[in-house]
Amino acid sequence: MEYAIPTSIVLVAGVVLALAAQWKGWRPSLAVTLTLGIAVRVLIMVLSARDTHWQPVDYVNSFQPAGVAILDHRDPVLESNGGWHFLPTIPYMYGLLLWLGIPWEYAGRIVTVVADVVLIPLVGKLAGARTEKLRAFQYACNPLAILVASAHGQVEPVSLVFGVAAYVVARGPGGWRRPEPLPWARIRLANRGLPLPWISPGEIVRRIVHPSQEDRAATGRAVWAGLLMGLALCAKSWPVILVPALLMFLPGLRSRLVSLVATGVPPVFFLLTLPIGGWTEWRQLPEVLNTIGLRPSDVRPITGDWGWTTLVSGGNWNLDPLPARIGQYMIYAAIVACLVWWRKADPVDVTIAILLSFMIFTPRLGAQYLLWFMPFLVARPTRWAWPAIIGSTLWAAIGYIVLTQFHGAKWGELHAPWAISSLVLFPVLIAAIPWRRRHMETPPVPVPGEENAVPAA
Repeated sequence: MEYAIPTSIVLVAGVVLALAAQWKGWRPSLAVTLTLGIAVRVLIMVLSARDTHWQPVDYVNSFQPAGVAILDHRDPVLESNGGWHFLPTIPYMYGLLLWLGIPWEYAGRIVTVVADVVLIPLVGKLAGARTEKLRAFQYACNPLAILVASAHGQVEPVSLVFGVAAYVVARGPGGWRRPEPLPWARIRLANRGLPLPWISPGEIVRRIVHPSQEDRAATGRAVWAGLLMGLALCAKSWPVILVPALLMFLPGLRSRLVSLVATGVPPVFFLLTLPIGGWTEWRQLPEVLNTIGLRPSDVRPITGDWGWTTLVSGGNWNLDPLPARIGQYMIYAAIVACLVWWRKADPVDVTIAILLSFMIFTPRLGAQYLLWFMPFLVARPTRWAWPAIIGSTLWAAIGYIVLTQFHGAKWGELHAPWAISSLVLFPVLIAAIPWRRRHMETPPVPVPGEENAVPAA
């Protein structure tokens, strides 16, 4: 791979700069941070696009056919060789860039690089004013973000840019304080340990019709936050697991209900553009929904290259649907457990717990999935945040940079031990979960080197 050595140098430099900023308390201006972030992402994008030895398999066999399908006025979900399993929002962008005459090697990556650049200041906003510049700079240097956005061209940054923006909008300008618990979270009385009854239907109606002044004032930002989260779902399906934490940012039942309804608007809109625009027949919509569905029976059964399923498959791809279904139920159970266990925590901590738990229980994982928790863990780090970030990046970089030097049987020989080695990451991922931040009043665990720095928001 022609870009392997310069890419490795950039990634190592990014880690060094991020850690140095942590220890030295650097607070570069946003202009400096964005200049650095744009420069390294564009550099790796150009090196990756010009590489004649290797291009990501899904980038060529899934993403490009989806964009070409839009150009040819065909359904990108049903008629792109079965490679696109999400709403057509991103294929529309691919199709537009291809229509403009931009070569595919650049067109697909432009979408993700732009999204990841916008994420840089949003991560700072998510962290809060006291550490905004530091966290934005650290995300600009994040090596996995650079790999996923610039080398792989995977669309995780697009989902994340809208998801993080939704969090920032929902929290509002005045910061966040813990509101009344959501109805499903009213498990026990905080200071007595006694069972707390469910809110009656009449009380629910009263809160909706006659909300508190704070809840009523939050309606506007609830709408925008919901629309942004809906756009995150239009890029990929996985941000649905962020919705409960998003609702926790809002102060009352009415604003949460408004935000939940608004979240559904963009996905419905883009789904309907398929038959309205003539890409799909109306009778095919159920088939499209089945293809992009999240039911355990709808999940693609390719497992065996990450975590616990490697113990079953020996690190090789497995098409048995049983591990996929078991893993999907484990994920749902873990999400519910996190929502209950961290119900009094800062919603960013809830998100970190959910996403790291996903990595532990998921039966299947592409290296790009590890980017999901990066903006949140960078914005609000735990003591083990950077070991988790560096460890995840190292594992992913071996797959992106080392394994792709080989083909055929030799690649298969190396893939199995690499997949099994993912189990080594599990202790550090578990340690990075914010176990001590179950209550919003508890300040974040200090990170080494921050004793004299401004504390995280």
